[in-house]
Amino acid sequence: MVLWFVLCGIGNLRQQSFACFPQSHILCLKAICASKVCCSKMVTIIQTSRTKSADQKALDFARKLGEKSEEDWRSSWQDAADFGLFRRFMPEKFGGAACTAQAFSDEMMAIGQGCPDNGLTMGINSHVWTVQQPLVRFGSDEQISKYLPALLSGKSIGSFALTEQSAGSDALNLSSTAVKKGQGYELNGAKTLIGMAPVCDVALVFASTAPERGSWGISAFILEAGDEGFTRGEPQSKIGLKTLPMGPMQFEKCFVPEERRLGPEGAGAQIFQATLDWERAFLLAPHVGAMARQLDQCAQYCKEREVFGQPIDNFQSVSNRLADMRVRLETCKLLLSKAAAMFDAGEHLTQFAAMTNLHISEAFLQSSIDAFRNFGGVGYLDNSAIGRDVVDSLGGVIYSGTSDVLRGVISRMESQKHR
Repeated sequence: MVLWFVLCGIGNLRQQSFACFPQSHILCLKAICASKVCCSKMVTIIQTSRTKSADQKALDFARKLGEKSEEDWRSSWQDAADFGLFRRFMPEKFGGAACTAQAFSDEMMAIGQGCPDNGLTMGINSHVWTVQQPLVRFGSDEQISKYLPALLSGKSIGSFALTEQSAGSDALNLSSTAVKKGQGYELNGAKTLIGMAPVCDVALVFASTAPERGSWGISAFILEAGDEGFTRGEPQSKIGLKTLPMGPMQFEKCFVPEERRLGPEGAGAQIFQATLDWERAFLLAPHVGAMARQLDQCAQYCKEREVFGQPIDNFQSVSNRLADMRVRLETCKLLLSKAAAMFDAGEHLTQFAAMTNLHISEAFLQSSIDAFRNFGGVGYLDNSAIGRDVVDSLGGVIYSGTSDVLRGVISRMESQKHR
């Protein structure tokens, strides 16, 4: 339909031709054509009402999801799959809905706004960006057809396994090795602090196939939970994100067939960097939604809570925090939206992804603290969503690269522009 408007020249068509469209859409479309804005902008405007409808459905679904017991997170995971969250962003030829990164990020913001379980919402989003997306982008047709359907349906849970005891911020300083043996590789080593490790059915594992080549000697492999020599460790107790299981992995003489190597030998660093860019750009979308939920709850509470005979939002210290929370929310939305637009346009993401992750993670932490201070003692009680946001937000300044590492990435890339 949009293409028809473009071909016909909307600026020359009569108003009657658009009787089926709202007047606001007609005026916007005419303005776009008059200013020679690209067709992609027209698509965005036409889809606005449909996107808002989809986001409302996601919000309604998330609220129901948030009412479920956190102990039954596996059931909630399946609910998310049945709702189509794992399919939404995937290509149609693989059973997905092929939505844009912009649309999917908006939907995940709605999920984060409606569901207070930050661990579950992050786990869902991470599954798409760090397991499904690299499989689709770098996997063979055989690998995709074998593993993706179960991941999309919720029957299978994936994990992205890179971090080691000596390879955290120095991510590619891997000790795990994969030695060529016959028609496959023998993996030895260990991973730590891996999301979904204790419960995963498949794992994307990185190991060194040529240690002498450094990062150029790293390869990626698909491991299955039943592989001999592959041990999934017990869940590690965390202060936050309780419903996102995390733990170690162990590989001891674990044989992996060659057909389960992801991409060419030595391509592990490339796969990791691409996945890291996606993760940094989009992983925290649910946290942006959580910031909107925080602000709504905070504004309502501060209006109702009275101290010294007046609502506490009459006090400047309180109202300043509300203002700061709003500013952070809107800047986070803008960064996330631009990152999505860059991804959809095929632009290089590394620096902007680092900027997006840095800002959202620190903004969510600060807004969580501001909300906590506005709620006072009520926010300190057990099972308080306000208090839980504080501990959940702490992890954001560590995973996907600490804030210090992200600032280093941004500054180095900025310096390179002026050499």
